[in-house]
Amino acid sequence: MNETDLDHFRQMIRDKLAELDESSAAGLDAQAVVQLDQQAVGRLSRMDALQNQAMAKAQQARRDVEAQRLRAALQRIDEGEYGYCEECGEDIPRGRLELDLAASRCVSCASG
Repeated sequence: MNETDLDHFRQMIRDKLAELDESSAAGLDAQAVVQLDQQAVGRLSRMDALQNQAMAKAQQARRDVEAQRLRAALQRIDEGEYGYCEECGEDIPRGRLELDLAASRCVSCASG
């Protein structure tokens, strides 16, 4: 992989990280503690609010994992190891990297 390709992927990863940060900031309100106010919120409404809060926390956990994978990919770029399978050392096809910027294994190693 040449330097132009690496710069392309580096920028795509940074853009995706920025997008994840924006989504995280937007989801903070949904993760807030659900207040118990029996006068304003009925039992079913509270259960719905708690379920929405749980879903927001799960989405945040997924965003955190994806951000961690993307930061690891940036580190692999800096170390000159991006685009190579961590198991067999073969090139990871560009199409796979376009679909999953943080891919660290080729298709055969990932499916095996």
